[in-house]
Amino acid sequence: MEHKTPLEIIEFTDPVCTWCWGSEPVLRKLQTHYKDQVRISFVMGGLVEDITEFYDDWNHIGGDPDASNQAIVSHWLEASQRHGMPVRSEGFALFSKEYPSTYPQNIAYKAAQMESEMLAHHLMRRMREASAAEAKQTSRMEVLVELASEVGLDIAKFIERMSDGSAEKAFKEDQKLVSHYAITGFPSFLIRYGNKKLVLRGYQKYSAFKSVIKMFGGGHIKEIGVGKTPEDVLDFIAYYGRVTPKEIEETFEFQKEVAHAIVETLRKDGLVKITPVGNGHFIDFVEEASCSGNVCGM
Repeated sequence: MEHKTPLEIIEFTDPVCTWCWGSEPVLRKLQTHYKDQVRISFVMGGLVEDITEFYDDWNHIGGDPDASNQAIVSHWLEASQRHGMPVRSEGFALFSKEYPSTYPQNIAYKAAQMESEMLAHHLMRRMREASAAEAKQTSRMEVLVELASEVGLDIAKFIERMSDGSAEKAFKEDQKLVSHYAITGFPSFLIRYGNKKLVLRGYQKYSAFKSVIKMFGGGHIKEIGVGKTPEDVLDFIAYYGRVTPKEIEETFEFQKEVAHAIVETLRKDGLVKITPVGNGHFIDFVEEASCSGNVCGM
């Protein structure tokens, strides 16, 4: 299916924002249900320049790094109960006196983007996973290099761009876009199609995007039917390599019990692996799976 003018969904974001993490199931559903009719991209906003000078009055986050970490993980766990994505509280220490900012993660995304848009998206996902579900201090350079290596980036070039100011310069250009569109919270979404555009502020459900796509698309952009068999679920897991239960439930519109039963069948057939993380788990595709049961590995 080819579309000369895909609809654009641009997320203003930060790699450690919890409601951006919570938006991942919605974005993956959009990608699955609209394929190349919709293009999703990211603009880095930079959530916290310095936690010692930051204050979120609503969630009582800011000032002392240790106290902030306690408040953040409490907030993230509460958010997790609402958005369904896993969060790890044990060992959580996102900020410290030595690492008080989320700007390094934003700059890392821009460094990756200078090599490959696709790999930048993969790095974004790993930074989200590592920050939220693995309790890693992702502002540390060695952690960012490790994650960049995992997604296949050229490490020498990545380190060079992180060090020579080029990625930071690109990040500052993104911040200008955030200012231009008067974005004050993450996530926010700029939706563009031809000469039409609008901004949705805050976390959005799939139904909101679907309504805007219908409004902008004028019938030219159509939702694609998605099968609900174990084979379809396996294809989804294989495409991303790693998913969460919430992403399966959201994409296929399954009840939790149905999603669990299908994943358990795939696990028993040796086609996926379950990895506990925080208050949830990841579901990983098994690359060398062989055919067994009623489902065949790729």
